Amino acid sequence: MERLNPDKLPQHVAIIMDGNGRWAKKRNLNRIAGHQKGIESVRDVVRTSRELGIKWLTLYAFSEENWRRPKYEIDTLMDLLNRYLKGELKEMLDNGIRLACIGQTEKLPQEVQRTLWQTIEKTAHNKEMTLILALSYGGRQEIVQSVRNMLEDIEKGKLTVKQITEERLSKYLYTAGIPYPDLLIRTSGEYRISNFLLWQMAYTEIFITPTLWPDFRRERYLEALLDYQKRERRFGYTGEQIIHPKQEKTQHK
Repeated sequence: MERLNPDKLPQHVAIIMDGNGRWAKKRNLNRIAGHQKGIESVRDVVRTSRELGIKWLTLYAFSEENWRRPKYEIDTLMDLLNRYLKGELKEMLDNGIRLACIGQTEKLPQEVQRTLWQTIEKTAHNKEMTLILALSYGGRQEIVQSVRNMLEDIEKGKLTVKQITEERLSKYLYTAGIPYPDLLIRTSGEYRISNFLLWQMAYTEIFITPTLWPDFRRERYLEALLDYQKRERRFGYTGEQIIHPKQEKTQHK
């Protein structure tokens, strides 16, 4: 495998962790077995990100739409989340990983909320990497909530309509203060973003892999990062402007 260029790594990687159920079905196991195996992939990807020096990692752990699943599966997922947070706290502390979360976390079970906020508080001083869990998260819901919050500030006289800009709206999102994702990875071969970070991913590079999440380990992650490094990110500019930025500035003086 080619070597990664440490100077061209994404600052922020976001992952839609898909395929746990299909992984289990292929092995004649129940869906819960797939979720349990998927936790090993979470651990592997977090460790690899920290090792490589990636500063931000966002994992789509539980969507707003996932509340529609059978109760026994939701209960099991919440229990796995609770155990994961407790079990990984020492590693987060030892490796300088700060935990954060986005989403309507007030919908989570009380016990999970307690563990989540305790872990966030205990890791708040860590500065090497930030692990963000998207929990009870939906991109459309996030945008709606941000608009509501802006309207409340307008009613209170803290904001005027003319002051609403893309930059100001972004400050009302769950991700305020967090850089937009450079790379989105989706496992299981599905070609959709599933209501994930809709505002934030306007210019995110997307990598789709047929690998099911429980099988997505270090090697597959490195493949995605290598693919990212071959992309030319133009953000509306031409390739020549990106390749020769100094020349372009000279031409416009």
